[in-house]
Amino acid sequence: MAQFVLVPGAWLGSWAWDEVVPRLREAGHGAHAVTLSGLAERRDAPVGGQTHVQDIVDVVSRNDLREVVVVGHSYSGIPAGQAAERIGDRLKRVVFVDSNVPADGESFTSHWSAERVAELTARGFWPALTAEDYAEQGLSGEAIARIVGGSTPHPAASLTDPAVLSRPLGELPATYLKCLLDGDTPSPDVVSLLESDRWELVELDTGHWPMFSQPEELARILLAAAS
Repeated sequence: MAQFVLVPGAWLGSWAWDEVVPRLREAGHGAHAVTLSGLAERRDAPVGGQTHVQDIVDVVSRNDLREVVVVGHSYSGIPAGQAAERIGDRLKRVVFVDSNVPADGESFTSHWSAERVAELTARGFWPALTAEDYAEQGLSGEAIARIVGGSTPHPAASLTDPAVLSRPLGELPATYLKCLLDGDTPSPDVVSLLESDRWELVELDTGHWPMFSQPEELARILLAAAS
């Protein structure tokens, strides 16, 4: 039995996985959806360096999980990839869902302009997207309203926090899920990682938020990754 630890992307809480969790449990696996510090019902929790990585590690250690499949969506691929390394032999696989991936010493904002980073830092948070930003991503109007209504500003400290990796990310057993409505090919850093014989690429003909647009198919892909 695998234990899935599901980490939502920017602005979202554990609720983002509500349509995926039951499907994983019905297949006989454990499923643990995470709300990261500073977001959703944990919006008042402090966020500093490595906080989101520790949030994920804490779920694994607190529940004494084994055969762990860490799943990171979008922004959360960065803390998920670091956490996957830190849980050691508890890890079964890491799945990056149309996500960023960590690089040692780099942050989510490493490729932003200095002006944009300064604005983010001064504000203290990254504003949530509007309904218009979710157009052409395979989402129903109901799903868009749910996402927008449930989103909270994303804490800036987590976005500027440099990743810490002790070994090449390509050494981890990993699946990268590319959502094709968000672009035909992964980013160059992911393409390079996919040269590793421990990584596999899976494609899904949907937008950047498959937990809302195709939850059943996403669950199927996660179950296959854990097999």
